Amino acid sequence: MIQEKGSLSIHTENIFPIIKKWLYSEKDIFIRELISNSADAISKLKKLAAMGEARLEDDFRPRIEVIVDKEKQTLSINDNGIGMTDEEVRKYINQIAFSGAKDFIEKYHGKTDDQQIIGHFGLGFYSSFMVSERVSIDTLSYREGAEAVHWESSGDTEYAMEPSDRRERGTLVTLKLDKDSQEFLDTWKLREIVKKYFEFLPYEIFLKEIPEKDQGKEKTETPINDTNPLWLKNPKDCTDEEYRKFYHQVFTDFNDPLFWIHINMDYPFNMKGIIYFPRLRHEFDTVQGKIKLYYNQVFVADNIKEVIPEFLLMLKGCLDCPDLPLNVSRSFLQNEGYVQKISAHITKKVADKLQLLFKKDREGYNKYWDDIHPFVKFGCMREDKFYDRVSDIIVYKTIHDKYVTLDEYLEPQKGKEEKRVYYVSDTRQQAQYIKMFKDNNLDAVILNSLIDPHFIGFMESRLDKVKFVCIDADIAGAIRDEGREPEEKEKKDLLEKAEKLFREAASRDNLKVSVESLKNETMPAIILLDEQSRRFREMSKTFGNTINPDLFPVEETLVLNLSNPLIRDIIRLYEDQDKKSDALFAAGYVYDLAVLNHKQLDPERMAKFIEKSNELLRRMTKTEAQSA
Repeated sequence: MIQEKGSLSIHTENIFPIIKKWLYSEKDIFIRELISNSADAISKLKKLAAMGEARLEDDFRPRIEVIVDKEKQTLSINDNGIGMTDEEVRKYINQIAFSGAKDFIEKYHGKTDDQQIIGHFGLGFYSSFMVSERVSIDTLSYREGAEAVHWESSGDTEYAMEPSDRRERGTLVTLKLDKDSQEFLDTWKLREIVKKYFEFLPYEIFLKEIPEKDQGKEKTETPINDTNPLWLKNPKDCTDEEYRKFYHQVFTDFNDPLFWIHINMDYPFNMKGIIYFPRLRHEFDTVQGKIKLYYNQVFVADNIKEVIPEFLLMLKGCLDCPDLPLNVSRSFLQNEGYVQKISAHITKKVADKLQLLFKKDREGYNKYWDDIHPFVKFGCMREDKFYDRVSDIIVYKTIHDKYVTLDEYLEPQKGKEEKRVYYVSDTRQQAQYIKMFKDNNLDAVILNSLIDPHFIGFMESRLDKVKFVCIDADIAGAIRDEGREPEEKEKKDLLEKAEKLFREAASRDNLKVSVESLKNETMPAIILLDEQSRRFREMSKTFGNTINPDLFPVEETLVLNLSNPLIRDIIRLYEDQDKKSDALFAAGYVYDLAVLNHKQLDPERMAKFIEKSNELLRRMTKTEAQSA
């Protein structure tokens, strides 16, 4: 060919500023584009060879090289793919065709899988000008008798073409990096970027560094990628050890995953991958999941919400979907309806896996529940279809360390018009209430995670005539001792006297008081908290109100146990003017015990309680001494 100079056929003369500032959101994406082009060139060559239209060497081995020359300040990408003729350079480079694959697909329509072609030297090539002051191409086509071509441009609309001395089929793209992009000469950084995008590219990638003068021979490393990721294997051929090893390799998590889902489907779209359920060391780990999305084994992005339902982002995994409709930058998704179908299928596969575990290994499923419950609950609240698929396998851990479904928990209440689910929100704070339930052969479920206040409200909205009630918000029917209940008139009289007494003792005119006969005689009084005001307070915490919880007080009720003789004795003392001070002292002490049984006292109140305790001991010893 003869030397040639000219202007690029660009529809907008500002194409390069657009490329530099707008088209690519991350600077290192030019590496992804150039290596992807090399991979496409190799794929095309292999397809042509398979159809008998190209000849390959007997020892042909697909290869891509990333070459760093610090002395010349160049970064090069070299492949042994299809290469280009001078005419193809003019068409695909000078005319800036969006995809060199277009003509290829039209010519071989019906003979090859056009979904496998991302594009060959389209706008992706021009991303190299993001970091370069000059870009050159040396390429030799697979066609017999083709001449090698050299193309060069400095990032304006001018280019130059001339014969190249390249002797091997394929293409070499060389970038003379500008002063602001010298970071890409760092081989450690390059390795990190290449592994980010091409850790599983099907063709071997080698990272090479041209040594400076007098520093020995050029060294070639072993491939830096894994050309056969585990998701390409048939699930029945994979061992548990391989799944765990792959998990550790990709996510650098030293903990083994709980279990996994291997997706391997060809219809109605092509998608392969592995989704892992990680072991959570802390509840906040639920926000640290990562689903890596690939396109023909080329990394696209993490956690793309258009493809991966939001609640699944708590998990970790790799999904390779060659059918994804991507635009020119290979990142942004198009065809929303198609993507939604993919998203719906992923949701279905996850729900089906949970159903299978529940039905085939209920014991194992129960063991996993403490780790997976935030994910399942969040998924139910975010995706109606997910809830519909897993609602019957939501389990609850009980105070008896059992795991039950809602139907199993509510079985003893069968026939009741309105059913109640008693729950524990703080196992330490509500320990005395838990003991009461256990002593009376009652059960409650433990809902003490950050997501549970939201989940409780969600479940009530979904269930007909089922109410969730905290264990310290109501006296369960089985705890009441109906046989000891006084007549209505007597109970009303006792309540009026008790209200007056305990309000005075507690110095709280608005203290809510009730009287009940409980089966547990040893407990003189307990505190119950209003369910709705408690929920409002808990919800406010999740929205950032952690500084002053007193802004949202929870309404309390002091329940006096008439089965404990102390309560009736205190009321009688209160009616005796000479014993009134003793009654107030005792009532105040009972009230403090009830509060202390429910929560930790603030420092000032605790100091007063200790004073009362010391006074009580003094009175007891004085009385004993007098009687002696």
